[in-house]
Amino acid sequence: MSVLVSDTSVLIDLERGDLLEAVFRSSAELAVPDLLFERELRPYNGPDLLRTGLRVLELNSAGVQLALEYRRRTHLISLPDSFTLALAKTQGYILLTGDAALATLAREEGVECHGVLWVLDLLERERVVPLKELCSGLTQICGHPRCRLPKKAVAERLRRLGQ
Repeated sequence: MSVLVSDTSVLIDLERGDLLEAVFRSSAELAVPDLLFERELRPYNGPDLLRTGLRVLELNSAGVQLALEYRRRTHLISLPDSFTLALAKTQGYILLTGDAALATLAREEGVECHGVLWVLDLLERERVVPLKELCSGLTQICGHPRCRLPKKAVAERLRRLGQ
C-alpha cells in the first residue's frame, strides 16, 4: 500500500470533482503533514477528512529542519508545502501536488511526484468508481476557472473515460 502525501491543491481538485472520498477507497493511504492540516484543512472540512481516513503525520526534528531548508531554497513554495515535501522525502512517500514549483523541487530531491490526473488514473485502474463518475469528476475539475491541468492530457482522459 502506497502512502500519498498531498498538498492542498490536489485535495481541492478532488473535492471539486466529488472524487475525494473515492481516494480513501483505493489501495493508497492519503496523508498530510500536521502543519498543513492545522493551517489549511482543520478550519474547513478537516474533521470530515479525518473521519474518512486522512492521516495527519508529524515530522521529526530533522524533517522540520529539511522543510525549513526547502523554504529557504525557494520562496515560491509555502511553508505547508515545504512540510509536505519534507514528509514525502524523509518517509519515502509519493508526493501529490498541483504546484509547479513544488513539483520541480520534488524532482530535484528525487521524490516521486504526481498530480490529480495521476490520482484519477489510479482510481480508474483500481475500478474504485465507475468511468462515468471519473469523467464527470474530471469535467467538474476542469470547469473551475482556476483549473491549470494540461488541456491535451485532460482531453485524452475524457476521450478514454467516455468510451
